[in-house]
Amino acid sequence: MDKYEAVIKLLMDAVKSESGSDELTIPVGVSNRHVHLSQEDLDTLFGNGYQLTNMKELSQPGQYACKEMVTVCGPKGAIEKVRILGPVRKQTQVEILAADCFKLGRNTTPKMSGELAGTPGITLVGPKGTVETKEGLIIAQRHIHMSPADALKFGVHDGETVKIETEGIRGGIFNNVAIRVTETSALECHLDTEEANAMGLSGSSKVTIVK
Repeated sequence: MDKYEAVIKLLMDAVKSESGSDELTIPVGVSNRHVHLSQEDLDTLFGNGYQLTNMKELSQPGQYACKEMVTVCGPKGAIEKVRILGPVRKQTQVEILAADCFKLGRNTTPKMSGELAGTPGITLVGPKGTVETKEGLIIAQRHIHMSPADALKFGVHDGETVKIETEGIRGGIFNNVAIRVTETSALECHLDTEEANAMGLSGSSKVTIVK
């Protein structure tokens, strides 16, 4: 191989490396505080047989933001106009930001969605009634949704925790990012607004898994 061929090979390798790097980035989804309701609690808050109004489809298939909102009340304060996400679930779940704990006067910790055993309850107020949950108040654990094919590509598995890295002026590394693999998942890293703001991330940002 002469020197010209060597230079061309180096350039091609660099292009391949750059392309591979792009393929292994993960889009970011930024999530604010929100509520998932059971049908029973939805009926109490909005009236018997009430159906949620789909306002906007979300990135994860079958998930959507609703027109309906509720007030979340704690021992020390309340947060109004908290968005409901659909569809209804088996159990009501309220996802707040860490700073909200101070305003509400109710402490909770990061948990994965659905892992509600031992979590504190909270009061929800709607136009037709009030619900006092026995549990279900969480701060969402940062996580990555992906399909089995994505998991194979990234070399990870469901339930694994990884580190993610982002570039930029406020870039850095987040530890303890959970991997969630299902057949219906769309590839996306979910962070709450506090985490995203800390590293200057938005819905157009991308992160990489650090091995």
